[in-house]
Amino acid sequence: MADALQVTQVRAGYGAINVLWDVSLAAAPGELTAIIGPNGAGKTTLLRAIMGLLPLNGGSVTLGAQRLDRVPVWQLAQMGVALIPEGRMLFDGMTVEDNLLIGAFPSAQRAYAARRLEAAYAMFPKLRERRRQLAGSLSGGEAQMLVLARGLMADPKVLLVDEPSLGLAPVVVDELFGVLARLRQEGLTIVLVEQHTERAVAIADHVHLMQSGKVVLSQRAKDVRLPELHEQYFGLA
Repeated sequence: MADALQVTQVRAGYGAINVLWDVSLAAAPGELTAIIGPNGAGKTTLLRAIMGLLPLNGGSVTLGAQRLDRVPVWQLAQMGVALIPEGRMLFDGMTVEDNLLIGAFPSAQRAYAARRLEAAYAMFPKLRERRRQLAGSLSGGEAQMLVLARGLMADPKVLLVDEPSLGLAPVVVDELFGVLARLRQEGLTIVLVEQHTERAVAIADHVHLMQSGKVVLSQRAKDVRLPELHEQYFGLA
């Protein structure tokens, strides 16, 4: 049985500015957990805190029995946690294929790099066509495909995905969300931060709404009523 990701009473922020206020939520194994909310709600800050990119001012983050917040950030990939960051963050001066191979850097995965590479190209055929191009020459949609494929190269247990639809054409968003839905069906644990509530709820198992650094609503996706959710999202309720 895979391990659950558990965030418990987490406080975190930037210097003297606290952003997260006692945030608690869980991502069940094999499920897609969507975190939605307006700009400034603390969604990206939460993913950074889970990933160890921000120190906690309180609370804990665990994967099963392991405390992630006590582990150096560079060891999290070895433990099976991968972040797909907002804004792509590729190595623009390296080829598409070299960017992918960097994703298989954890020592336990290097022997499987060739197999993972083929899986990435099967998932995103456009990347195979572009494999010798510099990553900086890709379109926004291709770059988002690459950063998602790079995260999967390490065969993670938990995939944290931050705003994958940002700035992309609807047809590309459809493709990316189709991939996320397939990964969920295959049993990968996914935490998805997304502003497009309808798209997120449509593929999620559980939904958390954040406002002002707090979780203000947690529901199974099948129980979510979008009109009521949108009222809370926009602060009308």
